[in-house]
Amino acid sequence: MRPNITGVILAGGRSSRMGGNDKGLIYLHGKPLYQHVIDKLKPQVEDLLINANRNQALYQHSGIPVISDIITGFVGPLAGIHSGLSHSATEWVIFAPCDVPTLPDNLVSQLWQGKQQALAAYVYDGERAHPTLVLMHVSLKPLLAEYLAKGDRKLMIFMERINAQPVMFRGQKDQFSNLNTPADCDLWEQSKRGEL
Repeated sequence: MRPNITGVILAGGRSSRMGGNDKGLIYLHGKPLYQHVIDKLKPQVEDLLINANRNQALYQHSGIPVISDIITGFVGPLAGIHSGLSHSATEWVIFAPCDVPTLPDNLVSQLWQGKQQALAAYVYDGERAHPTLVLMHVSLKPLLAEYLAKGDRKLMIFMERINAQPVMFRGQKDQFSNLNTPADCDLWEQSKRGEL
């Protein structure tokens, strides 16, 4: 039996490749990018939070609680993960970046089944790892706080340190495309025309 899981949408970055525009708030098909992620993740979890360090009032329009980084200074996705682990009311937390609008409907169930005995599991699409799409147990929070306190920021090194399990999502590579630039957003909109 799968326990209750909290979902955290990571929208706390600087979005430098989006020209400084808040990536999660870029509109795609008439709604902000982060809302596409909510639509995909919400049916898969019992609770949902948004990690954002600016424009919190805009994210609060979704009706979902907004949390900011406890470790300040835009230190990367691990700070958002730390904040999510700190605020979660459940033992397990699934993280997803705000710029992956086509997440698979089986994201949570597949990570849960694939984690085996590990305290963390992340997506592997057959070609590359996606460590921001990760299921983690809240007991990892002290290890993560210690890692960040030393000035370490690299996500994959932390995943290796905690023996996180890569979980294969075969044939689903396109569902993990993240939209980093305005050009990525334009291409995505053109490719999805007629689908939504």
